Amino acid sequence: MHILLTRPLDDCKELILRFKFLGHKVSHLPVINVDAIEYSEPKYNEFKGIIFTSANAIKNLNTSKINKNIICFCVGSSTEKIAKKHGFQNIFCAEGNVNNLKEIIIQNFDKKNGSLIYISGEIVSYNLDKDLISEGYSVSRLVNYTVKSNQNIREEFIKDLKSLIPDIVFIYSENSARSFLNILKKHDLQDEWMETNLMCIGESASSVLNEIKWKKIFLFNPGEEEFLLYKI
Repeated sequence: MHILLTRPLDDCKELILRFKFLGHKVSHLPVINVDAIEYSEPKYNEFKGIIFTSANAIKNLNTSKINKNIICFCVGSSTEKIAKKHGFQNIFCAEGNVNNLKEIIIQNFDKKNGSLIYISGEIVSYNLDKDLISEGYSVSRLVNYTVKSNQNIREEFIKDLKSLIPDIVFIYSENSARSFLNILKKHDLQDEWMETNLMCIGESASSVLNEIKWKKIFLFNPGEEEFLLYKI
């Protein structure tokens, strides 16, 4: 099968190698660029828990002054993996879904125990901090990165894509979905995907791409990519 991966290379290089090892053709189109944002470093010792809904939030954070035994909540396994790489020990992980993450926080963190700090990108599809505050939690949000659409797509790549439309496309966020849709419109590729299976993390991402006609749309969690190949 021909598989199109749309994450930045650092986030999907292992998956590219795995799919190629299994005999698939893999194309790589990073639809977004992640840029760090300067931020004022908070007093981390004032917080009893830390929340990450993206691996990029950890990658763009100076973690040297954070107690790695702090209770750490991660949205999914990919984010958990990066958190462990940065030394966090006391991790609670959801299954790639922010609603599930909210429930895990409520179940495992007593609001009476202190404040939470939520590290995120500039644009989020779900206001987790506001939802937790409405539940009586004390939550501060720190924004440390922004996401921009990738405008530097080689014409040669577009030509190759048109000549062999992928059987599967993986989309990992609502931001990525919007960027991918803009790329399709810019290069007049909207009507080429009727035989392609779209794999999206979350309904918010898939809804962005509903105006494109797909063979099928699947929702998945990070780590399930290889398993999805056998569902088609």
